[in-house]
Amino acid sequence: MTNQVERLNQALAGRYRVARQVARDGWMVYLAHDLQHHREVWLFVTVPASAVGAERFLREMALIARLDHPHILPLLDSGHAGEFLYYVVPHRGGSLRDRLRREKQLPVHDALQITRQVAEALTYAQSHGVVHGDIKPENILLAGGHARVADFGWTAQSLPAAGETPTALGLSIGTPEYMSPERATGAGDVGHRSDVYSLAAVLYEMLIGTPPFVASDARAVLARVIGEIPTPVHRLRSDVPAAVEAALSCALAKLPADRFATALAFAEALEPDGTVGPL
Repeated sequence: MTNQVERLNQALAGRYRVARQVARDGWMVYLAHDLQHHREVWLFVTVPASAVGAERFLREMALIARLDHPHILPLLDSGHAGEFLYYVVPHRGGSLRDRLRREKQLPVHDALQITRQVAEALTYAQSHGVVHGDIKPENILLAGGHARVADFGWTAQSLPAAGETPTALGLSIGTPEYMSPERATGAGDVGHRSDVYSLAAVLYEMLIGTPPFVASDARAVLARVIGEIPTPVHRLRSDVPAAVEAALSCALAKLPADRFATALAFAEALEPDGTVGPL
């Protein structure tokens, strides 16, 4: 790890000073100091698998940088330095994962509020042709009562074509516990309804304390995602309203066509007087 930090500091000399690695989950994440603006930032780093992957990454970052929404963490910078691809976001707040580690289950009101804010961000991104691709508690940051979504990875133009794999393009491959069935099988168009599924899996965890499917390893998790139905939330927590359970069931449907068309439609159906069903 020390060698990696040293190589990064050499590649980014004069722009960022890397302090330490804080996570590794697809991308390597570092705490760094922005030397030009005198501020702490999160630096997301990967090594491009190919020149094509690096080119596409830079194109996609240019599009993602245009996203401007109160519940999306802004992209401050991105680039290709030495062997590394990187992007930079503000160092701001803790993650939903941090809160779940402390509390395990959230109050229903808080879980629905976070879901609504993330849904607004995802639907805004959808209107700009952007698919997140890896919604999970680690990518939802919380500060001052507001949720902000980080790590937008794909635009509609960057989704893998036939014969391409996400890792070959420098893209996130997703997280099994929050991955939609169509992503788990590698079949079909991975679009906005995949993000709806992932957000529903996050809400399920906020309410119950675990994602819909857990197992001893990633392959076993994906097998359950593809072939099993989640345990209904009312069996595990009695204070969850019926409207929430019905909306979750729809958003976690195995077929994309059976889910809500947008994340915001899902969030609206979570309200007690909402109309549940794919829109």
